[in-house]
Amino acid sequence: MAADYSYREDAAVPAFADDNPLIVFDGECVFCSAWVQFALKHDKAGRYRFLAAQSPLGAALYRHYGLDDRDYETNILIENGQAFFKSDGSIRMIAGLGSPWSAVRIFRLLPRKLRDSLYEFVARNRLRIAGRRASCFVPTLEQRNRFLG
Repeated sequence: MAADYSYREDAAVPAFADDNPLIVFDGECVFCSAWVQFALKHDKAGRYRFLAAQSPLGAALYRHYGLDDRDYETNILIENGQAFFKSDGSIRMIAGLGSPWSAVRIFRLLPRKLRDSLYEFVARNRLRIAGRRASCFVPTLEQRNRFLG
């Protein structure tokens, strides 16, 4: 596991504003873009920022954490300088939306191996489930300031 804020010491990772939690997602995946739209809709506090994995910063973060920067097997949630992946990242992100979504924390009671197996199954099949985007998700004017890159 990388140290907190380890990306700040990695010359290959461009500097970025990390004062809010950041969700790095596959911008070409309909399923992943729907995930971002869900977060935008329910994040009333506006705490989350978003970054497409296909951006130079997104690719650099994937490489920094030892992930394939062309096969986005997991979203990355970076919060307080710490990266969370797979089910841990998803549960933490949804719980961070506040009530009633914080009830999702109950899934932490399941063994991580089971949670991650389910996450990996969905991740491997996400393009079959929802397909690739024919066009990019375009945030509204109000949402644009929540996207990096």
